[in-house]
Amino acid sequence: MGIFEIVYWVALVVEMAIRTPINKQRRKEAMSERRVTLQEKILLFLLLLGMFILPLIYSASTWLDFANYSLPSWAGWVGVAVMIGAILVFWRAHADLGLNWSPSLEIREKHELITRGIYGVIRHPMYASQWLWVIAQALLLQNWLAGVVNLIIFIPFYFMRVKAEETLMFDSFGEQYREYMKKTGAVLPKI
Repeated sequence: MGIFEIVYWVALVVEMAIRTPINKQRRKEAMSERRVTLQEKILLFLLLLGMFILPLIYSASTWLDFANYSLPSWAGWVGVAVMIGAILVFWRAHADLGLNWSPSLEIREKHELITRGIYGVIRHPMYASQWLWVIAQALLLQNWLAGVVNLIIFIPFYFMRVKAEETLMFDSFGEQYREYMKKTGAVLPKI
């Protein structure tokens, strides 16, 4: 395993370490609403395939070598920097969101609209971190299947999920969410 593959796997472990304690606590919370469609379940499975299963096959075997590509080493180092950015945004989003985070479209009974920290600048930092992740993945895992497929899967997931999530936020927080949208960008700060 090369240095860039190691960086990828270390980043994945760090991401799991950030999310696991919150996920354990979140499961104890009562949910007042859950909107999970079959389409979302399929896309989440495909993201698991692109983010974990294909990279694991790539790193643990030679089965996907036919799909390798080669980038200059500086591109791999750019991937390292982008991945660090992805992890930092991911960590900050979880730190600010706390128990209001959910892997699917859910509203807790005690849910609150978070507008502080990174959420004071962008509404969807989790997705911002995921955009950085899929770009870094293509630079770190130089293979069309292990490196690029996650990006291809994430694009429709992002557009489907953000639309559904914002509808849920409108339904739950109404005018408060509309005012919040005026002040923040989706995944990039509003200028």
